[in-house]
Amino acid sequence: MARDGAPGGLVAVLRAVAVGAAVGALALVAGLALVLVVVPKATGSVPLTVLTQSMEPTLPPGTLVVVRPTDPDDVAIGDVVTYQLRSGDPTVVTHRVVGRTTTSDGSRAFVLQGDANAEPDAAPVIPAQVRGVVWYSVPLVGWANQAVNGSRSWLVPLLAGLLIAYGAVSVTIGVVQAVRRRRRGARHAARRSAAHP
Repeated sequence: MARDGAPGGLVAVLRAVAVGAAVGALALVAGLALVLVVVPKATGSVPLTVLTQSMEPTLPPGTLVVVRPTDPDDVAIGDVVTYQLRSGDPTVVTHRVVGRTTTSDGSRAFVLQGDANAEPDAAPVIPAQVRGVVWYSVPLVGWANQAVNGSRSWLVPLLAGLLIAYGAVSVTIGVVQAVRRRRRGARHAARRSAAHP
């Protein structure tokens, strides 16, 4: 009896592990979608990936930073901001505000510096260059952001769809099997009670 029940028990355990793994992977993909796509789009923020070591240890390479547009008047010393190297240039840098200054024409500007850099950035940053303040960051998730926004932008949605389908099928199979086991158990109990009145 024990020997006959062991393989079935092992199969049930393996099936439960597979369903758990599928649900976990589905939750991970849903969480990444929330962090990478939903929250930024809903708030007008931009997800960016830290590619250099200039902000270590606070923001090491591969960190996802979500940059929320902020009025330059609200930028304070200590804020981590993302700015364009030149106004209108899409290349951006994310560094910490370490001071304020006045330019030669009397307008204000920010002095920025990477946490790991010994010196401030070469030129002051004018308000028109500031894209926003870092709202939140998630370590290592930036690499996923690179995949989503890179040349393989179809890859993550495809994987998400496959994981969702796999999770749905696994859960459905698990529910159907549980219902069948209950019915078999009920039939078995009914036969046993009929056999022993």
